[in-house]
Amino acid sequence: MKIQFLDLKKINLRFEREFLMAQQQLLHSDFLIKGKAVSDFEKEFAAYCGTQFCVGTGNGLDALTLIFKAYLVMGKLKPEDEILVPANTYIATVLSIIHAGLKPVFIEPNAQTFNLDVVEIEKKITSKTKGILAVHLYGQLADMKTIRSLAKQSDLLVIEDAAQVHGAVSMEGKKAGNLSHAAAFSFYPTKNLGALGDAGAVTTNHAELATVISQLADYGRTDKFTNRYAGINSRLDSLQAAFLQIKLKQLDADNQCRRAIAKSYIKNIKNPKIELPEVVDWESHVFHLFVVKTKHREVLQKYLGENKIETLIHYPIAPHKQAALNAYNHLHLPVTELLQETVLSLPISPVMTDAEVEKVVELINHF
Repeated sequence: MKIQFLDLKKINLRFEREFLMAQQQLLHSDFLIKGKAVSDFEKEFAAYCGTQFCVGTGNGLDALTLIFKAYLVMGKLKPEDEILVPANTYIATVLSIIHAGLKPVFIEPNAQTFNLDVVEIEKKITSKTKGILAVHLYGQLADMKTIRSLAKQSDLLVIEDAAQVHGAVSMEGKKAGNLSHAAAFSFYPTKNLGALGDAGAVTTNHAELATVISQLADYGRTDKFTNRYAGINSRLDSLQAAFLQIKLKQLDADNQCRRAIAKSYIKNIKNPKIELPEVVDWESHVFHLFVVKTKHREVLQKYLGENKIETLIHYPIAPHKQAALNAYNHLHLPVTELLQETVLSLPISPVMTDAEVEKVVELINHF
């Protein structure tokens, strides 16, 4: 039995008939850019997240960057302002800050939840700090209640990088994307809600912010030939919007499948060499990834690969150690760096069978 890390073909073929119908409808449409398919998805995704507004973008990185650029345009931020950001994240999170002309300040994670350590946030807030970019890593919500409280005390903006957490619900009953001033989503094909290409979105309850982001993403236009801002071209593609609207209906059920697999892993994996993830609240975690820690990662990954179990590492190189961010290569962030050396992602998806889950458990327990 060969077990793929993520069988995208199997995931998407569930929607084949509806996808083909949506494509056919679009072929007969006069609006291929920012048409009805996009506005319909924006309305549905805003309603799903519980926000007043959703603005589609070309991808998740642009969604994050546009939030910061909009706040600069609105005068809420100024160049070189400092934004607190997790050291333990994908590099795109940090790039969004840099691309907007702001300065990232790296914060260590909690070693058990992988998310921002709120104690470390409090230590790093200075007069130069103007915002906190919280990443809900691997599908688990960060401690947004505490983060918002800290931000309120210092009058800071709070932004969510919600690229991995579609559909998670906080203990206060609000969904990801509605836990901050604004949130950025990626709909990259591997996400819990994935398009069939690049796509992203911003959710917010602030009308002015939504308007400015929408304009910045469309060349900075206020109408067809009037450009108020030096914007970019990052519009949600109509076909991807149509696909996402179809898949959105299945998201909650898919997330429940992921939780069921995670519960099975946590209940049945019994190997002292493997440290399982800590779940603070099950509804707050949608298990975009199931990440274990082990000091024997290379040997374990090789062993599983030889037994036809595909695994991945998220992420092998921390952003502050990447050549692209050489200005930060001197930093020593021990918690983050230890995680980069010990984390391993096991297969998890809504189309995994019980037999496949049992096989992964069996092999790990015999390791």
